[in-house]
Amino acid sequence: MTALLNKKQLLFGFFASLFILSLTAAIYLKQYYFTAIPFTILLLYSAWQHRDALFFLLLFSLPFSIEYHFSPTLGTDLPDEFLMLFVAGFFFLYWIYHPKTIPKQILQHPLLLLLFVSLVWIVITVLFSTHHIVSIKYFLAKCWYIGAFVLAPLIVFRKRQNIRIAALTLACSMLIVAIIALMRHSSNGFRFANINAAVSPFFRNHVNYSAMLVCILPILFALYRLSNFRKQKIFISLAVIILLAALFFSYARGAWLALVAGIIAYWLIKKRYLLITCVTTFFIILASLFWLKNNDRYLQFENDYNTTIFHKDFKEHLIATYRLKDVSTAERFYRWIAGVRMIKDNWLTGYGPNSFYDNYKGYAVPAFKTWVSKNEDHSTVHNYFLLVAIEQGIPGLIFFLLLLGGMFYYAQYLYHRIQDIFCKTVSMTVGVILMMITVVNFLSDLVETDKIGSLFFLCLSVLSVIDINTRNKKDTQLAEVQ
Repeated sequence: MTALLNKKQLLFGFFASLFILSLTAAIYLKQYYFTAIPFTILLLYSAWQHRDALFFLLLFSLPFSIEYHFSPTLGTDLPDEFLMLFVAGFFFLYWIYHPKTIPKQILQHPLLLLLFVSLVWIVITVLFSTHHIVSIKYFLAKCWYIGAFVLAPLIVFRKRQNIRIAALTLACSMLIVAIIALMRHSSNGFRFANINAAVSPFFRNHVNYSAMLVCILPILFALYRLSNFRKQKIFISLAVIILLAALFFSYARGAWLALVAGIIAYWLIKKRYLLITCVTTFFIILASLFWLKNNDRYLQFENDYNTTIFHKDFKEHLIATYRLKDVSTAERFYRWIAGVRMIKDNWLTGYGPNSFYDNYKGYAVPAFKTWVSKNEDHSTVHNYFLLVAIEQGIPGLIFFLLLLGGMFYYAQYLYHRIQDIFCKTVSMTVGVILMMITVVNFLSDLVETDKIGSLFFLCLSVLSVIDINTRNKKDTQLAEVQ
């Protein structure tokens, strides 16, 4: 007891002295940022003592984070990107200080090895990039994404309870944002034309918003299944209803399709058909692309520049989508065609990460041009798989598909190998979320965003931890490592 008091007194004395010295230096030198020094050190000390809480704070910030631009060429997401950088650096230092917190067995997991190979290939594509600065920025951002959502969870998720807390944190945070968006949207009569304003500033548009919404729903269903208390189940059921309502009023076709795909994925995992279905679908898509390219058949789907417009009424928007006259659908064709044509000229190393915008317009076919083809917001090709092939070459796409296929395999494999209800539920949930992420990324490129990219890497780390910690254990329980 005396030793504990002495430690507290020493810490109080240290921080008090540091504050006085910093304040004195700030006044004397008239550099008032010196006063931040003791608070920064106190934050680092607190994070070291409560490292799990720091990680949960990052998860809670994800739905609330906003895009902020320091200049036309430099932007970030606040506060989550700064928290990612801090969490990645902090847990990396903690791992160096306590290397046994991540056993070698986990580091040698096939999914992590595939991720490492993919990262090495990105380094190679950066070297051959047509725009080195933006590609280097991409690589650095990728490093702290992996540090925050793969490295940190490998440490935090070794406790079973922390997986549950992480799921609850994400669900509660997204629920709050969804309620805010619904209240704001209701003041405009839930009109389709006002949905982007309702989700601002937390989400760039209704596509990003709906993508995260649909991925949180499986988490809520998992929490419901694992709950043993009636009041908790009532609260979770209410949350599911709210998120389903928010998803409906998001008016996002891709997210609705992802919800259906998630339900199908649930059945496929149970029947052990998930991986074979994904492989078959991939070859069907590949065959369709070759068919469209042969004899330039894709030119038969040329759109009319004058009639391809944005519709403010959602019913007209759906009809226009069916007739291929909706501007967002038509613009996707415009960029997809340009993207496919780009691959032929630089199929090995690609054009470099984050370089699509600077290269694609010379490959576009004017017949598919729309009135938004100026692309003033510098958005990309709106298909993540195509984007990877363009910017990282065909090998980059192969490495990503192997990683994604490996994650699907482990989600299904763990669900059937493990008997413990908690680990089975988590494995199923990850598989469903991965399918939803895959579907929305056929129409968008969200793996590079803070909202969906974080979920993708969290899925990878969860599968790795569950697999390693349930191997050769009769009770298949996650280890309670302190």
